[in-house]
Amino acid sequence: MHDIAAAPKPVRKPPRAAYALPTAFTAGNIFLGFIAILRSIQGALNLEHPEIAAQHFAFAAGTIGVAMLLDGIDGRIARLTNTTSDFGREMDSLSDVISFGIAPAILAFTWGVGFMETGAASHLHDHLTRAGKMITFLFLLCGSARLARFNVTKNPMPKNPGRPNRKYFVGLPIPAAAGLVASIVFFADGYPIMVWQVSVAWLMMLLCLSWLMVCTWRYYAFKDNAFLRPRSPLTIVLAGALLIMVFLWRQPVLLAIAGGYAASGVLLRAGGLLRRLRRTRGSSEKLDRPVEHPLENPLA
Repeated sequence: MHDIAAAPKPVRKPPRAAYALPTAFTAGNIFLGFIAILRSIQGALNLEHPEIAAQHFAFAAGTIGVAMLLDGIDGRIARLTNTTSDFGREMDSLSDVISFGIAPAILAFTWGVGFMETGAASHLHDHLTRAGKMITFLFLLCGSARLARFNVTKNPMPKNPGRPNRKYFVGLPIPAAAGLVASIVFFADGYPIMVWQVSVAWLMMLLCLSWLMVCTWRYYAFKDNAFLRPRSPLTIVLAGALLIMVFLWRQPVLLAIAGGYAASGVLLRAGGLLRRLRRTRGSSEKLDRPVEHPLENPLA
């Protein structure tokens, strides 16, 4: 009787209708990415009317931001309802390619390169346009490679591992890279870049984001903070203050959040290299320090 009572209860599978909820959020993510692509193309068609193009670009940037929100919700809902599946993971990856790969790449090219003016130097405009096509494609390619590596790697280890009780991403996640692109466009009210020097700086930033996505530097994952875990009053106050700041100053605050997270991996890597350099110097100084023999010291 004791063995029967101690037997574990069978785990009930969630109903089939429960699997539709995270899939619906993933479908919404794909839809927003599709809308962002369409609005970016519509903005590019208004070369003679930058004010009208700015409205399309700002709307495309906003839809990418909302797609990031849905992308974070669908995975958490799947884990809370115990409806994670291989189909859901593959669907989520494909939606990320559309919403955070193709959509921001098209937005980055049309907004940052399509409206630039180089004066009488037509050859410079042609070269920068070709460079823009290549770099925005590299952004898409590196983002796709980042997703593929995330799908096939079960236990990824960054080059600079952090605390064992924390979860990290290996490389900049593609939604974060797309979020930085969208936040910059949103901060500029969608008004396209027209100075070719600024376009060059924009392309250099896209190159850096492409590298950060495929590198092995660590980024904090924010996956160990479950919704059901008790929160301290300070955490609640800080979260509320952040929401108010986003509501009142959404453009600079969202840009600061996206830029700060993208730079966090660089800062963590630089801090690790500095600590390693200090340890190397400390060990070399200990080895180079002369050791006195007891017989040679008259006070010994």
